[in-house]
Amino acid sequence: MPERTALLVLGLGNVLCGDDALGATAVHLLQRDFRAPEETVVLDGGTLGLSLLPLIQDAERVLMVDAVRHAGAQPGALVRLEGDQIMPAVRERLSVHQIGVADLLDGARLLGCCPPNITLLGLVPEDLGLGVGLSPAVERAMPTLVATIVAEARALGFEFVPRPYDEKSSRMDDARDVASVLGLWRPGC
Repeated sequence: MPERTALLVLGLGNVLCGDDALGATAVHLLQRDFRAPEETVVLDGGTLGLSLLPLIQDAERVLMVDAVRHAGAQPGALVRLEGDQIMPAVRERLSVHQIGVADLLDGARLLGCCPPNITLLGLVPEDLGLGVGLSPAVERAMPTLVATIVAEARALGFEFVPRPYDEKSSRMDDARDVASVLGLWRPGC
């Protein structure tokens, strides 16, 4: 039997749908700025839905990061949901991958492999329409979201260690290279 992942940090969302990219963006910033503990997996799960089931079933704890609509909250507001609060939030979304996340959690529950400790961290989106890039409100809130992921992991006993500046710089160059190939990098960003 394979060894279980102690903590899975899973960014979700579609990078082609505006603020829906915030989960993927957050985990990439987390990987750029911090070293994850050995027993932790940090992954951009994109819109893979049920394809992520093996990762969920092998995890003891899961931090999902995604765009989350929250009644009365302004775009960029931080949202933290856990337990029974998560399913209604992912079922009511208007995102391209909403069914995938709900199906993923339902599938894990039906198979009896849903980790008992799942938390959804995210930001309230402003725009989920077709387009690349985050809205200003969500972009301003990204450092808070990444700090919240780090704090949540720490509360669970997992310490993310800040990377030295020179290590971050080389990782930023790698990210810019990938982004420019995809046509997502603009000079001055």
